[in-house]
Amino acid sequence: MDFDVLIIGSGPGGYVAAIRATQLGFKTAIVEREYLGGVCLNWGCIPSKALLRSAEILKHNRMAQEFGLQAAPANPELARIVGRSRDVSKRLNAGVDYLMTKNNIRIIWGEASIERAPSDTPGEVIVRKPDIPPRQPQIQPPKGTLGDGRYTAKHIIIATGARPRVIPGVAPDGDRVWTYFEAMVPRALPRSIIVIGSGAIGVEFASFYRALGVEVTLVEALPRILPMEDAEIAQIARRSFQKDGIRILTGTKVLEAAPTSQDGISLTIESAAGDRSALQAERLILAVGVTPNTEGLNLERLGVELERGSKHIKVDGAGRTSVPGIYAIGDVAGAPMLAHKAEHQGVACVEAIKEMPARSLDIAKIPSCIFCSPQIASVGLTEEKAKAAGHDVLVGRFPFRANGKAIAVGETEGLVKTVFDRSTQSLLGAQLIGNEVTELIGTFALALETGATLDSFRHTVFPHPTLSEAIFESALSADMAALHI
Repeated sequence: MDFDVLIIGSGPGGYVAAIRATQLGFKTAIVEREYLGGVCLNWGCIPSKALLRSAEILKHNRMAQEFGLQAAPANPELARIVGRSRDVSKRLNAGVDYLMTKNNIRIIWGEASIERAPSDTPGEVIVRKPDIPPRQPQIQPPKGTLGDGRYTAKHIIIATGARPRVIPGVAPDGDRVWTYFEAMVPRALPRSIIVIGSGAIGVEFASFYRALGVEVTLVEALPRILPMEDAEIAQIARRSFQKDGIRILTGTKVLEAAPTSQDGISLTIESAAGDRSALQAERLILAVGVTPNTEGLNLERLGVELERGSKHIKVDGAGRTSVPGIYAIGDVAGAPMLAHKAEHQGVACVEAIKEMPARSLDIAKIPSCIFCSPQIASVGLTEEKAKAAGHDVLVGRFPFRANGKAIAVGETEGLVKTVFDRSTQSLLGAQLIGNEVTELIGTFALALETGATLDSFRHTVFPHPTLSEAIFESALSADMAALHI
């Protein structure tokens, strides 16, 4: 049971790190306590996009008349919508299982704690049978060694991810107060829902449930929704959400939640002015972020340093912690908490263990995507952050209402916004809102990575008619040279 690399957690960071480790010749194992693929594949990124796809198709059906089509009104069948999303997760779960077998990666089924750090001698990890509440519907646990055992490894990578964060006065009960786990698999469609938190998770669930006809109220403690996004993009999103019928309360604190006698939930809320009132709905979704899974790993005893004010593990660009031989990647290692960041961090970590040329991950160049309606995507610096960093900026904007493809497909809401440094003409960032912008943001991520300038966009021929032409026009707009507005 001796390994070169032992990884705790099989989410996107963990299983990708394991694959890269075996490619580099390391004898590798993964300890997993629930299911392969982690939260992202089983309860987050993947199944939520399957749910949102159902909502999108429902929206398209309602637009049929605009396209000259006679179509019977579509009605949501919740059990089938949820069932499809679970089937998608099971398929990908099985795909990760196949990759583990293909790459000869040992799977150890259980809950891990680090008994001894590697340092000069192999580290030791104790694995016990996991004591976790079963989730419904259940997913088959990974094949492999079950339960109790002691394992040694020269290098230990922590990839334990994160779980839903809770706030004082609001305790999830799995019945009336949901986290994203319960919101993914509702047994019945409520008439009304309150969503606390307007980050990515919150607005995605708000969009999904509103598309299915649920009365949705979105509550945010900060002055505006989507507080991590560009202010201009967030304002466009707010208008769109309100147009779709979502009620939005910003600058509103939730003080407590209590069940009502009518199988609902009642919140005591406080406005920015200090006024208190009650807010009621059948169900509540708590979407106020996540907290890292660091408990039970013996980190404090081992001397692994955590970020001040949080439980995230402090790491360098290659995932190294303060203790030699122990590494951390993904959500447990801090923001941005994104699956694609975890994957790239996992590869960089393993390549550093192999002593390959360093290629630390530049967090500033990691794109983020929100799959609400309309979609939102961003990468690099916003206009506000670029100015705060001392840049004299050029800002370009191009609305989709002036894009031929957007008009043809009937999705003209939104825009592409680009931010350049005036003196160097270098791209600093991009923020997008609109149809399929999550598919466009990769172009900007590549542009940032390769040091693209205004001229790079000006001399690139974008195909017509496509949404990607809005990228070209936005860049031209920054230099007062847009052609179609």
